[in-house]
Amino acid sequence: QVQLVESGGGSVQAGGSLRLSCAAPRYIYSTRCMGWFRQAPGKERERVAAIDIGGAGIDYADSVKGRFTISRDNAKNAVYLEMNSLKPEDTAMYYCAAGSIFANGRCRGEYDVWGQGTQVTVSS
Repeated sequence: QVQLVESGGGSVQAGGSLRLSCAAPRYIYSTRCMGWFRQAPGKERERVAAIDIGGAGIDYADSVKGRFTISRDNAKNAVYLEMNSLKPEDTAMYYCAAGSIFANGRCRGEYDVWGQGTQVTVSS
């Protein structure tokens, strides 16, 4: 049963931009940390970015800092990943995930609800 639905992937040239979206049921969105992960063929899954319930606690992988921005829209129960200055090494399947939180709403780093993924391909 798919509860998180990603969209916005596609093919772009290096230097281009894409915006990924993740739609979540209200009961998940309002109670969970939300994150974006990616996995390229033959590589381990990598956490790209995460955002806590309040939206102030944000963390990025070093490989995307300064290029990617994660945000959440409480009115739409949606999480976004704005990706700029894309590189061929950003090519991967991107997954949205929801995870547990601490009492203060910050992300624990444990994710148990996943979307089916959206493909991002960056050509040189």
